[in-house]
Amino acid sequence: MINIRHILRLHSQHQTMSEIMVQTGIHKHILKGIIKDFKTSKLSFLEINELTDEDLIELFKRPIENPQSEKLVKLYTLFPEIDKELKKKGVTKGLLFDEYKKQYPDGAGRSAFLHHFSQWKARKVPIMRQNHKAGDKLFIDFAGEKLHVRDKESGKDNLVEVFVAVLGASQITYVEAVMSQKKEDFIPACENALHFLGGVPAAIVPDNLRSAVTKSDKYEPTINETFADFAEHYNTTILPARAYRPTDKAVVENTIKIIYTRIYAPLRNTLFFSLEDLNAAILIPLIEHNDQTIIGRGLSRRQHFEEEEKTVLGPLPAMRYEFKKQLYATVGKNGHVALSMDRHHYSVPYAFIGKKVKLMFTRYNVEIFFEYERIAIHKRWQRPFKYTTDKEHLPPAHRFVAELESDKILTAADDIHKDVKFYVTKILELKQHPEQLYKVCLGVLSLSKKYGNERLIKACQRALSFDIHNYRIIKKILENGLDKNEEESLVDEMDMPQHNNIRGSDYYK
Repeated sequence: MINIRHILRLHSQHQTMSEIMVQTGIHKHILKGIIKDFKTSKLSFLEINELTDEDLIELFKRPIENPQSEKLVKLYTLFPEIDKELKKKGVTKGLLFDEYKKQYPDGAGRSAFLHHFSQWKARKVPIMRQNHKAGDKLFIDFAGEKLHVRDKESGKDNLVEVFVAVLGASQITYVEAVMSQKKEDFIPACENALHFLGGVPAAIVPDNLRSAVTKSDKYEPTINETFADFAEHYNTTILPARAYRPTDKAVVENTIKIIYTRIYAPLRNTLFFSLEDLNAAILIPLIEHNDQTIIGRGLSRRQHFEEEEKTVLGPLPAMRYEFKKQLYATVGKNGHVALSMDRHHYSVPYAFIGKKVKLMFTRYNVEIFFEYERIAIHKRWQRPFKYTTDKEHLPPAHRFVAELESDKILTAADDIHKDVKFYVTKILELKQHPEQLYKVCLGVLSLSKKYGNERLIKACQRALSFDIHNYRIIKKILENGLDKNEEESLVDEMDMPQHNNIRGSDYYK
């Protein structure tokens, strides 16, 4: 394609065929064909030069000539077997050519062998030109060439990755510099691309990088859990491109080539001391790129996007995606796993006892995964040494015993008074391990033996008025006789909590 552009540039400068032959080293017969196609296209050189390599290939693609000589005819009959052998491990074209020359000493030379095989291969496996449906796919990738940001203190230039996203139909483009290809940088860049577009496509097509695809597979690749969760949040689908199949994402591959010229080149002599400054500078030529009219379309990428693609994109969710943290832990014998930073325990189905699981959590939720499958989800509680239990996670026998134990406790409380039953019900509703809650309830009920039912009823009523539900409060009320005196404050009788930052009385002496 570089040769074609060079030939047409020289032709547009009114140089003769002989002069072009001298400068390019290309045969006169080939030059005539290229110039003939150029004249037939009725495009100017400037319009031709704006075309992508893919479009240029389509414009100047010439039919492959069939071999004329007897030895070339024989060679072409061998190509299917040669192509089959090439798929075997360790087999190269050079090796196959040597074997061919041993069998056919008067056959084609090495250059002719390789040239005609390439022609046969191109004819045998044509590349399908993709027609993209509006709003269907967003193609994403990282540019091969990196940019850099200079550290002010050390003066060192740090290389940064360049994320590129392109909508298939309109080819409107988003570009952002990020520190790495890790998911901590990759997923926010994807999210910024969606907000730049103002909507969500039906699918996102990434390359097979680790931040997007955990395990490559031709038919059913395994998507990274965090990226899959991001896609679920934005109600879209992840469709990874096939490994070693650049044609699956030719749109973004070609766009990257263009941004080297339209973004990289203008910024090449400018120093940037932060990602923010670099991305602000990228935005200026990016807007120009999207607003530039595409030769042959008569519209810019932005005009095509606004007129045909924007309206068919899905809506953005009300809130941005909250990036999840993760850690691994082993499920205990009681069917719970601990989120170590909170020291709070969450239940999982009993079948996973003893298994190593992954916890993914935000400020609000905790999700538990085993081998890429989510097995439990809970609201996050930052109460140390407490338990959050889903009864459905318990074994059937344990569930029956738990329900039976709960019924017994409520019946015993109701025999004393309805307010005692209500107080015990409030305790059972707390997000703690059932066994722990049963012990608290039994402790409350046991106080009736020492203080009598009437005092226990008043103590429960007093505690309910303060919306406090635990054994220690009921015991404190009864020990201090607060159930007898309605005017005294419960708060005044409670112990001051221990805290390292509270100064003692000795501090002021």
